[in-house]
Amino acid sequence: MRNFLFKLLSAFCIVFSLKVTAQLYPEGVSDGRLIVDNQTVPVKIFSTTNYSRFSDFPNEETRNALVIVNEDNLFLGSEENLAYTSRVFENFYVKGFQPLSKDFNFLGKDLSAEGLQQVKYLINTDKVISPGSNLHLETEYKIWDPKKSFSFGPVSIHYYSLMFIIAFGLGYWIFSRIYRRENVNEKYLEPLFTLTLLGTIFGARLGHVIFYQPELFKQDFWSVFLPIQTKPEFKFTGFSGLASHGAAIALIGTTLYYAFKIIKKNPLWVCDRIGLVVALGGGFVRLGNFFNSEIIGKPVAASSPFAVLFPQMSDEYGLTVPRYPTQLFEAFGYFCLFLVLWLIYRFTGKKYQQGWLFGFFFLVLWSIRFLIEFLKEPQGEEFITFGGLNTGQVLSLPFMLAGLAVLIMSRKFPTTPEETAKPEYPAQTRER
Repeated sequence: MRNFLFKLLSAFCIVFSLKVTAQLYPEGVSDGRLIVDNQTVPVKIFSTTNYSRFSDFPNEETRNALVIVNEDNLFLGSEENLAYTSRVFENFYVKGFQPLSKDFNFLGKDLSAEGLQQVKYLINTDKVISPGSNLHLETEYKIWDPKKSFSFGPVSIHYYSLMFIIAFGLGYWIFSRIYRRENVNEKYLEPLFTLTLLGTIFGARLGHVIFYQPELFKQDFWSVFLPIQTKPEFKFTGFSGLASHGAAIALIGTTLYYAFKIIKKNPLWVCDRIGLVVALGGGFVRLGNFFNSEIIGKPVAASSPFAVLFPQMSDEYGLTVPRYPTQLFEAFGYFCLFLVLWLIYRFTGKKYQQGWLFGFFFLVLWSIRFLIEFLKEPQGEEFITFGGLNTGQVLSLPFMLAGLAVLIMSRKFPTTPEETAKPEYPAQTRER
């Protein structure tokens, strides 16, 4: 325990040092170099999902500017929207901007819907650039501007949804291995999977609304519980806006029900094994957040090895400038936690000290979350703050303390392989 606290303090010092190196970009643009036929042209890189700011940018008389265009800058759903978007792009062209494709090839100034969808960059430089010029962009930081989905036949699959599918699929597979190894009847897998799925989705959704967006109960009540929005217009949105603290609370409830009413075992035994798959699943969910350019970090110096520009980030986070990829920081921490838990489960007797794995999981997972929150932008309006800590950190503290308490008390709940087994069918060979 002393060694763990030392490592936790070291991690805090590292995160704090990253926090103090955060950078401000008062102009809302970042520096880059456009290479034109082996000649370097310094440019200011601009991007935003705020349509008003995007449409006003050409009026700021900015020279040597490169604008990254994303789907939120293109309103093409109706003739009225297309006409408005065409006027915005026409204004860019009048101000001297030239359209480029994603491969930095020159495009014609086509204002049709098909033509506008081909535009990825708008460039305006003092240097005359001819259509035959060889162009590419260089930056000190990485630019993360992926597609959010891919097509599988007629179906469009979002990477965020895919990460959820992978998380639950791997979780089911790992639990089946655990149950076979411990000679537990696999008929208990299906209810566990169903309860965990429902608890995760609905708990995370309710947690987000309660902790970060309570006004939604009055503004659009049905969108709280269903994957739709009804105001200002009806639209299928999927389940967006999920909070891990809400998922944790709901999972505790579903696990207690499963332990007492279905498998009839000590809840700590179930929690010990659920912690393994939740740590792994949390890593994949954060990768999904990375694909969506959400839950991003604070601005950081462009020269930082961690600096990433997210052109698709929501304007609620502020200016689109290089930032910490805190989704990847969290994902890395959760994957490492899963690996450590699996090694402890597989090669030590801690799995027979009921509550130890769960206490360790809870303490470490929420410590990771607490530390990385120092580098994150707020997730919506902060309703719960204390002593300079944000909502995510305040909500993490009780979970950290609960994990520590369970870890200490776990020595009072020993079990044996024979007590763990719940076969209820003819004996079978355990997986070795």
